[in-house]
Amino acid sequence: MIVPIILAGGAGTRLWPLSRELHPKQVLALAGKHTMIQETLARLDGMEDVAAPIVICNESHRFMIAEQMRERGIVPGAIILEPMGKNTAPAVAVAALHTARQDTDPTLLILPADHHIGQPERFRQVVAAGQVLAAKGRLVTFGIVPTAPETGYGYIKQGPALDALSSQTKGYAIEAFVEKPDRATAEKYLASGAYLWNSGMFLFNAAVLLKEMRRLVPAMVAACENALAAGREDLDFFRLDRDAFAVCPADSIDYAVMEKTALGAMLPLDAGWNDLGSWEALWDAGEKDANDNVTRGDTLLHDVTRSVVHAGHRLVAAVGVDRHIVVETADAVFVCPRERAQDVKHLVAQLRLQQRSESERHRMVYRPWGTVDSLVASERFEVKRLVVRPEARISKQQHNHRAEHWIVVRGTAMVQRGAEEFILREDESTYIPIGTPHRLANPGKIPLEIIEVRTGSYLEEDDIARFEDDYGR
Repeated sequence: MIVPIILAGGAGTRLWPLSRELHPKQVLALAGKHTMIQETLARLDGMEDVAAPIVICNESHRFMIAEQMRERGIVPGAIILEPMGKNTAPAVAVAALHTARQDTDPTLLILPADHHIGQPERFRQVVAAGQVLAAKGRLVTFGIVPTAPETGYGYIKQGPALDALSSQTKGYAIEAFVEKPDRATAEKYLASGAYLWNSGMFLFNAAVLLKEMRRLVPAMVAACENALAAGREDLDFFRLDRDAFAVCPADSIDYAVMEKTALGAMLPLDAGWNDLGSWEALWDAGEKDANDNVTRGDTLLHDVTRSVVHAGHRLVAAVGVDRHIVVETADAVFVCPRERAQDVKHLVAQLRLQQRSESERHRMVYRPWGTVDSLVASERFEVKRLVVRPEARISKQQHNHRAEHWIVVRGTAMVQRGAEEFILREDESTYIPIGTPHRLANPGKIPLEIIEVRTGSYLEEDDIARFEDDYGR
């Protein structure tokens, strides 16, 4: 049986202002109608003998990841929360150890949550071929057949051919992993035909992997075992123990295992792969119009060529632009030449240095019960739009520095205010004085929309005391 392991712990700030620390690219729809993690899961449809996926993610993203599963009707085998990032090797070790606790010995299919594959049927064919090698005790990685002398990827040099696994797929031994090359070296790699891009996708038997990891990185496996043993269930999640995981060495599965093992094997994969790791990559993978533009949202273009134009919340109009990135969100606009798209990291660094919220979150913030969109902010008041999912509710809470006015614009609200409990319907409102315990719930079958006006001397989110919470916060 294959158990998909979805690695969803990254932040992906190279796609700022769309992707941010608290709203990473795996929960964005970048190359289709569905989000990246949903596309990753959909890629598994049609594969035989596949178990429910195990997702490894950062604890700060947990409710967004769970919502992604719910939207697609997927019940995961587990959502395991990392208290801090430790790179891919500990995440894979945790997944393998977790499956061992279930008294199974599956084949693990390791998939980053944020990759694009244009030919999913071909992907499934290569995975099926890889199962033959994994059943023989090989640790399989997938090498992407390169289409350009890319300097942003690591490469794998293929060694001697192994078994012919199907009429279309042949496996190879791994001669070497090599770092990201300069342009001249990348051109030599491409011309040789012996080097493939390192995809970060793997397939191996869980017991075989753990045996190799215990031999090569025993301290890492021990720390992961301790983090699992001392971990705990928390609603729909499993939390690794923070103290035990903190001492785990950080490393990638490539460095920790694949570069050192004698069991490695590589399968070439030519299926329209793209890691969508930059705006330039998004242009490469995107569907283009007659002028080679990749557009999304409400755009109006004249004499614009070879560009990415993304409109999130309003009309974006452009004239006479060539080879540029233009991205609009509710709280930021980003413009740069395509060839300098990687320099967005300097902007993100400046935002962090200035402690600006735009590096971390969007204007709309996702909560486990719905969303909060900041509409207007001033020194003594803020206006927000709250959307509460059907049959969900916020925590019972109070604020010591602000009062709140709630106006229902859609749906029905159940309000607790002090000792009172009452219903508000559309066009009705109420007032929550400073220091009054309160709670808002949606007892209906449609989303509840509230306009919230905050007034007071301090309006930040940390002015909150929770008494009861359905989400363990």
